[in-house]
Amino acid sequence: MTNLEEPTAARPADRLVLDTEDRHHRQTLIEWWDQARVAAARVLVVGAGALGNEILKNLALLGVGQLLVYDFDQVETSNLSRSVLFRAADAGRPKATIAAQRAMELDPAVTAVAHCQNVMHKAGLGVFHWADIVLCGLDNREARLFVNSACARTRRVWVDGAIEGLAGVVRVFDPAHGPCYECTLGQVDRRILSERRSCAMLARQAQAAGHVPTTVVAASVVAAWQVQEALKWLHGQPVLAGEAMHFHGLWSDVTRVRLQRAQDCPGHDALPEIEPLGCGIADRTVGELLARATERLGPGAMLELSRDVVTALACPQCGTRVRPQAVLGELRERDAACPECGTHRVVEFTGSFAAEDVLANATLAGATLADFGIPPFDVVVARCGLDAAEAWSFDGDAAAVLGPLAGRAARKLR
Repeated sequence: MTNLEEPTAARPADRLVLDTEDRHHRQTLIEWWDQARVAAARVLVVGAGALGNEILKNLALLGVGQLLVYDFDQVETSNLSRSVLFRAADAGRPKATIAAQRAMELDPAVTAVAHCQNVMHKAGLGVFHWADIVLCGLDNREARLFVNSACARTRRVWVDGAIEGLAGVVRVFDPAHGPCYECTLGQVDRRILSERRSCAMLARQAQAAGHVPTTVVAASVVAAWQVQEALKWLHGQPVLAGEAMHFHGLWSDVTRVRLQRAQDCPGHDALPEIEPLGCGIADRTVGELLARATERLGPGAMLELSRDVVTALACPQCGTRVRPQAVLGELRERDAACPECGTHRVVEFTGSFAAEDVLANATLAGATLADFGIPPFDVVVARCGLDAAEAWSFDGDAAAVLGPLAGRAARKLR
């Protein structure tokens, strides 16, 4: 901004006096605002579509300093009318990469790291533990369910947004202290989730379906609310925790709904305090991890994984057995067909490894969790009985996953 002032002897008429206010001066006028806190904030953004674009734009303009973005999709021409960070020349390029790059162009002080991956399969729990808060612009229940579980385990608050037509909803979930996303699921939601899996628990092929009608206006409104809730939470201000705010654009109406915590909901389980292992996911074998668990917790210790892994695809016809190096959710029904004879193979999977099973299987004992498709920077739980448990982070992968964000000093914002 430029101030034009009356000329004086000391200030010639052709001289412009620049305003010395910094770029964030106006928001720092808010009584409780702490720009240093905003700059230090670590935010995980899941989804870089219409909502994700607006979320990242707002975070960058506000000066939120550390952004980590996950989205496995590519830019399409139809995205251009609803995505402020994309250009026509970006068609076919990864959404996460482009969105992160454009966010940094808005403020060079912001660091944004992109992962063009499916957060359900490729994001370790260390990513959620790293973040101060999580913001989501997702379009399906399964991904929301995973984010909810990851945030519950790592004790993180997350802000959900959804849009359709001129309407939208914003919800703030704090699974440690109130209702979570899974609490809100009804019978129809659970049926739809179950239909996404075959009897062998493999993901079904995507069905052809019409696109949900949306506008950039709805995306702008909902994403702005999401970011505002995140900013209030970072500053210790009141937020919509345990509530949903519905925006009805056609009628210019806003409704707040109190969500209820389901007594039998499994979505609130939190990990013990997470301890860094000082190594990566590919650096310790299953046998070594179980030996450590036994040493620290006693005989009968076991390892609980962050997600189910496929231990083998076994063909009942020709007897072949292979380990696909993938978590269960990554495999599709087509992957079950035996390449030798075409028979549908049996899917063997597990979410844990017990010492007695590993000791009897040298191949299993010598494998790493990376060999089963567990993503880097993940967290594993060592457990013995009902009470003794420890959570270990493969923090040796932090630099590879976080890039330049890994060097930032940790700061507890809340």
